[in-house]
Amino acid sequence: MSRHDDPYCLRSRLSWRLLSLQAVLLLALVAVVVGALCASGLVLAERDEDRVIDVVQHALTRDAQGGLTVRPTPELRQLRSETPDLWFLVRDRQGHSLAEGAVPAEFAAIGGGLDQISQARLGWQLFEDDPRKPAARLKRVDTEAGNVQVITATQGRLTGAKALVMTSLAFLGIALPGLLLMGTATFIATPMIVRRAFRGLDTTADQARRIDIHQRGARLSVERIPLEVVPLVTAVNDALARLDQGYARHKRFVADAAHELRTPIAILNTRLESLAPGPDKTRLLEDAARLATLAEQLLDIQRLDRCGHPFARVDLVRVAQGAPADLAPLAIAGGYELALDAPTTPIETIGDAAALERALTNLVQNAIQHGPRRGTIGIRVSRPASIEVTDEGPGIPVGQREQIFEPFYRLTPLDRGAGLGLNMVREIVQLHGGHVSVTDGPDGGACFRITLRPIPQD
Repeated sequence: MSRHDDPYCLRSRLSWRLLSLQAVLLLALVAVVVGALCASGLVLAERDEDRVIDVVQHALTRDAQGGLTVRPTPELRQLRSETPDLWFLVRDRQGHSLAEGAVPAEFAAIGGGLDQISQARLGWQLFEDDPRKPAARLKRVDTEAGNVQVITATQGRLTGAKALVMTSLAFLGIALPGLLLMGTATFIATPMIVRRAFRGLDTTADQARRIDIHQRGARLSVERIPLEVVPLVTAVNDALARLDQGYARHKRFVADAAHELRTPIAILNTRLESLAPGPDKTRLLEDAARLATLAEQLLDIQRLDRCGHPFARVDLVRVAQGAPADLAPLAIAGGYELALDAPTTPIETIGDAAALERALTNLVQNAIQHGPRRGTIGIRVSRPASIEVTDEGPGIPVGQREQIFEPFYRLTPLDRGAGLGLNMVREIVQLHGGHVSVTDGPDGGACFRITLRPIPQD
């Protein structure tokens, strides 16, 4: 299976996709807002006020009389050339000042009142003043002339590297906290939403797990499940309906076939009884009895399945006593002895006596047909509720002990029979809530054990 075909966690996938969508939308929103501010003039992206202060800081010195002056440094000359409206105002603590350019009257005398302020931004009221009027930047810096106060407008061209840094910081300061907040909310809320939305699917899954071949007519509920999943559940219900119809047709055919087999099997037995005694007659009688048992077992399965297990109290000792009486002539003709080992007190279970007796008969016939034509076939009833059939034949290989209960499976290709007898036994036992198994017999050969549910003793 390829990686793309592997099952995935819907909760995790939804969370990551929602988070990605939120990040894209947040970035788009930030870009739209910044673009709108730039287009309206509220953001002067190409001005760098700190650059002016840095250039003045490195160019400032004192003249021979102790006054403030600036050296014509290359940076200052470049700043003057690229900023025609350059202006700045420098004041020291001794009252000396230096001005260049057209200092706005609003800022010309403001510095004296802010001597104790290390830095500040002096701007205008948003939406009431002209947004194109540059705000002032006040900052106290250390220079060769000592600690001075510099006031300038938002002037100076912003470099590409600094613009990238400022944009990154703006994103980290504005977009990232919002993204983290939304991401946290997404990973907390999404599992809760998915769990609530798919709560009905848990009930549907439990219903699907309880569907069994012996419980037909079951359908999956479409209540409280998402509309997107309803077509899938409906398709599964339609498939179950078709399977039920096919199973019903199959059952009707098997029941009809079993009924039709009764008459020719009875005629066959009558004609076989008229044959002269001999090995061939014995074999034919065994085969005919086996056919009759299989047909009756097919009818038992149909009857039990159709009537919903009309079970009653069954004494396994009486069931085991009936089989030797019916099969004694067949066993003796085949060269066997039948031995019954059962307690004198009843061992009861809930079931159908006729079906259980036919299952036991099938096991005894199986021992007669596949045995060595000598020895003893034993029937033993034991507590809590089990019946064993043992023979002295070659036994069943360990690797085939599960396969022999499958339909049409035979130990050897040329073996007599169609391979349905043991499968019928298993079907009847399973309808009674029990199981059948095979192990080694105490004296060699095979030991078939039917284990059923006992009735608790009073």
